[in-house]
Amino acid sequence: MLFNYESIDNTGAKKTGSIDAVNSDVAILSLQRRGLTLTSIKEADANGSFFGKNIALFDRISTKDVVILSRQLSTLFEAQISALRIFRLLASETENHVLGSKMQTIADDLQAGSPISDALAKHPKVFSNFYVNMVKAGEESGKLDETFLYLADYLDRSYELSSKVKGALIYPAFIVVTFITVMILMFTMVIPKISGILTESGGEIPVYTQVVLGISNFLLEYGFILLAVALIGGFFLVRFVRTPAGRMIYDQFKLGIPYISTLFKKLYLSRLADNMNTMLISGIPMVRALELTSTVINNQVYQNIISRAVEEVTGGKTLSESLSNNPREIPGIMVQMMKVGEETGEVGSILKTMSRFYTREVTTAVDSLVSLIEPLMIVLLGGGVAVLLASVLIPIYNIASTQ
Repeated sequence: MLFNYESIDNTGAKKTGSIDAVNSDVAILSLQRRGLTLTSIKEADANGSFFGKNIALFDRISTKDVVILSRQLSTLFEAQISALRIFRLLASETENHVLGSKMQTIADDLQAGSPISDALAKHPKVFSNFYVNMVKAGEESGKLDETFLYLADYLDRSYELSSKVKGALIYPAFIVVTFITVMILMFTMVIPKISGILTESGGEIPVYTQVVLGISNFLLEYGFILLAVALIGGFFLVRFVRTPAGRMIYDQFKLGIPYISTLFKKLYLSRLADNMNTMLISGIPMVRALELTSTVINNQVYQNIISRAVEEVTGGKTLSESLSNNPREIPGIMVQMMKVGEETGEVGSILKTMSRFYTREVTTAVDSLVSLIEPLMIVLLGGGVAVLLASVLIPIYNIASTQ
C-alpha cells in the first residue's frame, strides 16, 4: 500500500512524502526509524473518487521504467555523485510518480543508514531478488556504475526477447479467437435463418447439413450453459495452474508441444546463460548465481534442474557434470561448451557466447513460426467458413434447381 505522510525532521523542518508498506503500522515504524515525527499519515487515494482509484490501477512500473532507471543510476554513479543525492534527484525527475515515490522511500532509507541493496529489497515488485543481489555484489566490489549498466543491458535483452516471443504467440491466439467468434455467429445468427428455408422446402437434407443444423440448434438451446461451464472451468483451471502441481504440469506441457517446445527450450536456455553470465561477471559466486537463476527462469522444469545442480555443485561436482544428466532439456553442445569454460576458467565468456547464440536461435524460430502461422491460420479461417456455408447453400441450390 502507498501512504502519504506529513512529518517533522530532527531540525524541526516540515517534510511530506509517501511510503510503500504492507500496512500503516509498518509505514509508521519505518518512518520513525528515519528520525521523523509524524503529524499525519493516510493511505494514498483513500478518500479519492471511484474513477481516481480506477485510474491508479493502470499506473504501474514497467520493465522499460526499470531499464531507464538503471541506465540513469549507472551514469550518475559513474559521475561519482553520492547515492543519497542520486536517489533524491531521480525521485524528483522520474515521470512515473509511483516509481518516484519508491525512489523517495529508498532515499529516506539511505539517509537512515541503510545500504542500497537493502533499501531496494523492500520493493520486491520492482526490484527482483536477482536485481538486489547484483547491486549487493556491486556494493562489495565498489563498481555500482558497471553493475547498473549490466542490469540495464540484461533487462533490455530479456524484455526484448520475451516481448518477441509473446508477440509471436499473440497473433495465432487472435486468429483462433476470431475463428471461434465467426463460427459462433454463423451457427447462432446465420444458420438458423437459412435452416428455415430448408425445412419448409420439404426436400431431403444431406447428412453433413443435418450435422451443421444440429450444432446450430444445440448452441441456441444450450449455448449459455456451455459458456457458463467454460468460464467456470477456465477459472478453476487458472487456479490449478497457479498451484505447484499445476504449474509443473503446465510447464511440462509447454515443453511437449511440437515445434513450440523448441522455441520455449531455446528461450529458457538463453535466459539461463544470460542470467549466469551477468551474475558471474559481477562477482557473484557460482552457487549463489545458480540459486538466483532458478527463481527467474520462469519454468518449473528448468527450475528443478537448476536446484538439483545447486546441490551437486555444492557437493563438489562441476556445473557441466550436473547439467549433463538432463539431455532433453540441456543440449549436449551447451554442456560441452560449459566444460571447456570450466577447464579454461572462462565460464562467464562461454555463457555470454551461448546466450547470444540462443537469443539468435529464438529470434529465428519466432520469425519462422510467424511466417508459417499467418498463411496457415488464414487458410483455416477461410476454409472453415467456406465449408460451413457450402453445407447449407448447396442444399438450397439443389432445391432451387429442382423447382
